[in-house]
Amino acid sequence: MDAEAFPTPDEPVDELAPRALEQMVSDGEDVTILDARSTGDFEEWHIDGEGVEIANVPYFEFIEGLDEELLTDVPQGDPLVVLCAKGGASEYVAGLLQEEGRDVVHLEDGMNGYASVYHAVEVEAYDGPGTVLQYQRPSSGCLGYMVYDDEEAAVIDPLQAFTDRYLEDAADLGVDLTYAFDTHIHADHVSGVRALDEAGVTGVIPSAAVDRGVTYADDLLTTEDGDTFSVGDATVEVVYTPGHTSGMTSYLVGDSLLTTGDGLFTESVARPDLEEGDEGAPDAARQLYESLQERVLALDDDVLVGGAHFSDSAEPAADGTYTAPIGDLTESMAALTAEESEFVEQVLADMPPRPANYEDIIATNLGQRDTDEEEAFALELGPNNCAASQESMTSD
Repeated sequence: MDAEAFPTPDEPVDELAPRALEQMVSDGEDVTILDARSTGDFEEWHIDGEGVEIANVPYFEFIEGLDEELLTDVPQGDPLVVLCAKGGASEYVAGLLQEEGRDVVHLEDGMNGYASVYHAVEVEAYDGPGTVLQYQRPSSGCLGYMVYDDEEAAVIDPLQAFTDRYLEDAADLGVDLTYAFDTHIHADHVSGVRALDEAGVTGVIPSAAVDRGVTYADDLLTTEDGDTFSVGDATVEVVYTPGHTSGMTSYLVGDSLLTTGDGLFTESVARPDLEEGDEGAPDAARQLYESLQERVLALDDDVLVGGAHFSDSAEPAADGTYTAPIGDLTESMAALTAEESEFVEQVLADMPPRPANYEDIIATNLGQRDTDEEEAFALELGPNNCAASQESMTSD
């Protein structure tokens, strides 16, 4: 039986909104979850957190109903949150458990709903012209940015899945969304730059990324190192920082915030193997070292760094954003003060698994592969894994 073709329970089951669950997890509350997806989907990606207790019992084990042995595999909760991929199977399973007297709710829209949670948090430490928001997608750790000032706005590293959100937010703020920038060809999510360009926003990609085989470069604005764009009184300066990819580009916003894409995060540095594989990773790591030392760390210590991702180990700043001053990162991250050979060794050591579906996502972002919205959303579910291992990144 298809996971979403289950009958509706005789007695209605209370729903839990994805945003409410994400807030509970983020706050470290005690949450007990029954994940009814297949074991493979669960092992690839599931909800985790300080207060989370989770068990995986696939939905198909409930098709013949409940027995005592199956019930022993189901944890107790206060209430127990039952979830699946889209919400259908979890409602059925929760209904069976409710009939047995269990205290249950089911997650509205399942993990797809959880992946749709997207916060906009103001970067309070930004002290340039205008205002900067950091967009946070907790399910995958993706980060994006909006800068707005004097009736104009721009987004950096937008996601296709939230194209309408950026336009709606700009309208709510009373500004026109004028630019959409990509830092590089992403390997973990489908870019929203083309979708926004089609909606009347000027899409911008680094010219250094075009040589990878971008098929739509003539339809967008390409930009070079040192170019500047105006968003009201705020400036967005292009800073070429290759290493994670050959086209990796950062954007310095208002001389106060450097959006580093996947080059530098608040808890780690980029992995260098997603473009040329293991064979090209050492050269890319050396290129990353040069970019960090000569382009990023050469900026003032109080310039904020904001990457395109955060991991479970990342600690948010006081304002709730995943940003940090360059000076703080230099003190806390050993890799940033290492010699080149040591840096390369650290970056290449024990890299995490590559992002799920990364080859298809790269091909989609290059325009070499057609992907509809539903498939694009499914491709990017799960953790991003775009950073190097953090084991040797921090100082003692």
